Amino acid sequence: MLYVSDRISIADREFEISFTRSSGPGGQNVNKVNSKATLRWDAAASAGLPDDVKVRFGERYAARITKDGALLITSQRYRDQGRNVADCLSKLREMILAAAVVPTKRRATQPSRGAKQRRLSEKKAVSERKQTRRRPAGQD
Repeated sequence: MLYVSDRISIADREFEISFTRSSGPGGQNVNKVNSKATLRWDAAASAGLPDDVKVRFGERYAARITKDGALLITSQRYRDQGRNVADCLSKLREMILAAAVVPTKRRATQPSRGAKQRRLSEKKAVSERKQTRRRPAGQD
């Protein structure tokens, strides 16, 4: 069971975990041990995820979801399978927590009177500066 928050928990049976050989350094061990963990999870069909979080999760991580609706997370940070599986689960927990936060709506505000006056006085100062650079009207 993956506990994300007090209202979100996902059963282990929803995860499909497979192992492959890791890339990178590791000597002879890397050629014979399948330590890279790949976690596959169908977020849209998950029973432990509330509907509003499902929608935000799908929008936020649409690029990471395959055509059949599965999210793939891989980890090859460690040299043993157990720690890589735990790393995949912690990555998934962080992704769900990020999607669970309800975004605040922007409220439109009006500029203050002082801000309007500062803007207009700055415009007037720039205008006067440019006026002084011109030639006098009668001298062509």
